[in-house]
Amino acid sequence: MASPALLMRVVASAYSVAEKAATIVRNVMSAGDLGIVEKAGPNDLQTKADRLVQMSICASLARKFPKVTIIGEEELPTEDVTEDLIEDGHCEEILKKPCPAQYTGIKEEELVIWVDPLDGTKEYTEGLLDHVTVLIGIAYGGKAIAGVINQPYYNYEAGANAVLGRTIWGVLGMGAFGFQLTEAPAGKHIVVTTRSHSNALVNECITALNPDHVIRVGGAGNKVIQLIEGKASAYVFASPGCKKWDTCAPEAILHAVGGKITDIRGNSFQYNKEVKHMNSAGVLATLRNYDYYASRIPNTVKESLVP
Repeated sequence: MASPALLMRVVASAYSVAEKAATIVRNVMSAGDLGIVEKAGPNDLQTKADRLVQMSICASLARKFPKVTIIGEEELPTEDVTEDLIEDGHCEEILKKPCPAQYTGIKEEELVIWVDPLDGTKEYTEGLLDHVTVLIGIAYGGKAIAGVINQPYYNYEAGANAVLGRTIWGVLGMGAFGFQLTEAPAGKHIVVTTRSHSNALVNECITALNPDHVIRVGGAGNKVIQLIEGKASAYVFASPGCKKWDTCAPEAILHAVGGKITDIRGNSFQYNKEVKHMNSAGVLATLRNYDYYASRIPNTVKESLVP
C-alpha cells in the first residue's frame, strides 16, 4: 500500500499535537498560576498556556515536517523546547482516509501552518472555558485547505462521567469530522459576534442585519463552531482584530462542509507566508445563506474597513 500523502500525515500529526495542547491548557489551569501578561492591553492577554502550547505545537510539527512554514500567534524567544512538550504521535484514523486528488502532490515547503495556541485567552482567564480552542490551520497556495480545532473544555459542565474535550478536523474536498453538522433553525437570523472587542461599527453592522438574536462569545474558533453546530446562522465582526491564525483552521473546516467566510467586504482571506497577519476588514461567515447576510452589510460599514 502506498504511504499516505503528505497532507494527510500533517493533519494526522496536527490532530495528536492539538490533543497534547489541550492537556497542557487544562494542566496550566488546574495548577492555578496562569502567568498572565498583557500584550497590547487588557483585552490582549497571553498566559503560560499560550506560551507552552505554542512551543509544543510548533516544535512538534517542525521536528516532523522541517520544511513547512509555521506561523504562531505568540512572539516567543527561540529556546530549546523540553522533550515533555513534544508530541510525535498521529491519528491513525486520519491516515486511513484517502487524500483528495488535488492535494496528493503537495511538497512540505509549499505548506504554511497557522497556529493559535489558545484562541479565547481572555475568556480562559475569566473561567469561560467552553469558549477556548486550540487552532491549527494548514494552507496551500494561499488557501486554507485543512484545519484542526481542539476544544479542551468541551463537556466541562456535563458532569463527572462526560469525556472532557474534543477535536474537530477537516480537509477541503473530504469533509469535516468530530462534530454533528447542524443547520441553524430555518427562518431565524441568529448572529454570533465578539464578546470583548465590540465597538460602534460592530454594533451598527449587527443592527443593520436585524437579527432575531445575537450571541456574544469569545474566540473565532468557537464562533465558527456555533455555525457548524446550528447555534448561529452568521458570524459577523465588522472590525480589525482577527488575525490569520484565528481564521485559517476554522475557515478550512467551514469550507469543507459547504460554508463560506470572507472579510466584511466579501474578499477571501489569503494565507501565504508573506501575507499581513491582521484581517483588517473584519469577518463575515455563514454555513448557509451567505448572500443574504452579505447583501445587508451597510456600505458605510464596508467603507470604514480597509483590507
